[in-house]
Amino acid sequence: MSSELKGKVALVTGGSRGLGAAIAVALAEQGADVAISYVASAEKAAAVVREVEQTGRGALAVQSDQADSSAAASLVEAVVSRFGKLDILVNNAAITVQGRRVDDPELDADELDHLWHTNVLGVVATTRAAARNLSDGGRIIFIGSSIASRVVVPGAADYTGSKAAIVGYAKGVARDLGPRDITANVVEPGIMPTDMAAEAAHNMSPIMMDLHAIRRIGTVEEVAGTVCFLAGPNADYISGSVLTVAGGYHI
Repeated sequence: MSSELKGKVALVTGGSRGLGAAIAVALAEQGADVAISYVASAEKAAAVVREVEQTGRGALAVQSDQADSSAAASLVEAVVSRFGKLDILVNNAAITVQGRRVDDPELDADELDHLWHTNVLGVVATTRAAARNLSDGGRIIFIGSSIASRVVVPGAADYTGSKAAIVGYAKGVARDLGPRDITANVVEPGIMPTDMAAEAAHNMSPIMMDLHAIRRIGTVEEVAGTVCFLAGPNADYISGSVLTVAGGYHI
């Protein structure tokens, strides 16, 4: 285990499973105390808390629905109340709704609006709440998606748009918080074997695989490692950047 993040406190939204859980554990292994948020997976959240605690670090799970922007302030307050500060925010929580084209008469507008509330407005609310509490020299890391810059399948317009919006927002946040030496960056994973992308990962066609320079899908550990790098001291001078972890999918 490394101690690069010793003494730091991190909040990972959507940290009860998949990539969020991997990020939470990886940050703890680097020495950080870690809080996670979750919506409904209480048992999975508790399992992540136990895994973080097994590294010797403090852990906290807070039930909070990112689609409800008003919940952001209390989430951040819970973390600061437990640990006394906040140094690292990882905006990981997101949902996906894909498969129907924008001209499909059966398109569920309410479902897609919920996506925007979760993936964009909720991220904005959490970032605003955290920014007022974040330590100078802190880190904000947004989890985007490689589909934001290269769309090769139909039926993904809203998800793509929500992740593209995060890129622009992150750059603005980087500019706003730069005077406090707070960095803001985006990590854009490709397809991974997570709950959200399990079907796509399992059914990867040869044509889709040909889009990757490295002919395999990524792992949550590889993406979590990139997040840890951006959270650590070697990334002090990196801000407003987009790091794509997708095996050359974006080339």
